[in-house]
Amino acid sequence: MYLCVSILRLNKEETKFLYEKSCEGQFMLQEEERMHKSCASVRLKYMSGFGNEHVSEDPRCPGALPEGQNNPQVCPYGLYAEQLSGSAFTCPRPTNKRSWLYRILPSVCHKPFEPLNEGHLTHNWDEVEPDPNQLRWKPFEIPKAPQNKVDFVSGLHTLCGAGEPRGRNGIAIHIFVCNTSMLNRCLYNSDGDFLIVPQQGKLLITTEFGKMLVEPNEICVIQQGMRFNVEVFGETRGYILEVYGAHFELPDLGPIGANGLANPRDFLVPVAWYEDCQVPGGYTVISKYQGKLFAAQQDFSPFNVVAWHGNYTPYKYHLEKFMVINSVAFDHADPSIFTVLTAKSTRLGVALADFVIFPPRWGVANNTFRPPYYHRNCMSEFMGLIKGHYEAKEEGFQPGGASLHSMMTPHGPDAECFEKASKAKLEPERVAEGTMAFMFESSLSLAITKWGLQTSKHLDKNYYKCWEPLKSHFNSKRK
Repeated sequence: MYLCVSILRLNKEETKFLYEKSCEGQFMLQEEERMHKSCASVRLKYMSGFGNEHVSEDPRCPGALPEGQNNPQVCPYGLYAEQLSGSAFTCPRPTNKRSWLYRILPSVCHKPFEPLNEGHLTHNWDEVEPDPNQLRWKPFEIPKAPQNKVDFVSGLHTLCGAGEPRGRNGIAIHIFVCNTSMLNRCLYNSDGDFLIVPQQGKLLITTEFGKMLVEPNEICVIQQGMRFNVEVFGETRGYILEVYGAHFELPDLGPIGANGLANPRDFLVPVAWYEDCQVPGGYTVISKYQGKLFAAQQDFSPFNVVAWHGNYTPYKYHLEKFMVINSVAFDHADPSIFTVLTAKSTRLGVALADFVIFPPRWGVANNTFRPPYYHRNCMSEFMGLIKGHYEAKEEGFQPGGASLHSMMTPHGPDAECFEKASKAKLEPERVAEGTMAFMFESSLSLAITKWGLQTSKHLDKNYYKCWEPLKSHFNSKRK
């Protein structure tokens, strides 16, 4: 059952729209110079549920899924059966991930891979000396088109990370900035999973499983090995958390009970969609493998999956669906109550990486300093801002920018926030209204890349000054 739709709206200045090709019923992106309507829309269907066993086939080929088996001698419509494994065959059932794809040609049909310039994408964590300081970046600049056309792959910039993809343990945090769509090329990540957080601009993502529209205030996860293409509609920017060796899952709820935080039914999976087209000029398949990029050529679209079934899929989630839990008496609950997704490490209760948000909510705690407390953490905390103003630092931390508070590096509210919150009349109030900040938190000690510290030229070297006005209020004679 299809439970949700997305509507893509493009204004006339963008001079692009999606339309349904009448002869084949396919959604195709076309230039349209004579567009008179204010917008055009296409409805995308999704299936609901996190980690569910889903079944989908393109309605143009009813009965494309084999009945009662995965790999028949001859598949319906002359398709090829191909399994995509996201876990070892012998993993326990709760963690065993795989999907069966029924496609026009198997993905093995391509020329040999050749090295491709990876630009600012890296997993070299020794480019520069370690820096334990509090770090903040101003909004990352988006290249201007048409002078400098940059697509999603060309616009990937690694900011920080730790670990090693060959050892299947680690993470990387990337910034993406782009202004043009990927044309006749796709990407798949052999190293791990991408959690993509768009901050500016919509992403129309075509995958082997179908299409997803991902807008700011939504996220999507493209899991290891899944081929995808990104179309954009102007200047686009966002953040990516990449994890090696683990998949994202919903956090355990413990005494919260059965309901709360990110509910499984609010995660959406695309439905099957295919295109059967030859690409005479060549289609480029890009593999991210052991931290490097490689490209192979083929003469057909990789999005030729007519039907599929399984529990290993891409998915998206709208952050407004998050059911917020907060203190209703005094003090703070720890920010782990805002965890949307977690990628577990091999140590019980310790995350390789958590994706945490700070959504609009009520603040009602009595006799409490309500902003985030001053903190030194055994975890690394990377923060980004999708929109609005972060409550602990209303100035300086801007949408499209970022901050990193490394392992055991002290951090907390700036001087203005402390003075204001210490004197505020405590009444029920809305917190973070119109704002969405998030955190990638990791148990690894993150190294900064040369691009992050130097080449990007967006590091805010005055960040430390936001705490300089803090003054002592200590009086040994007055409690």
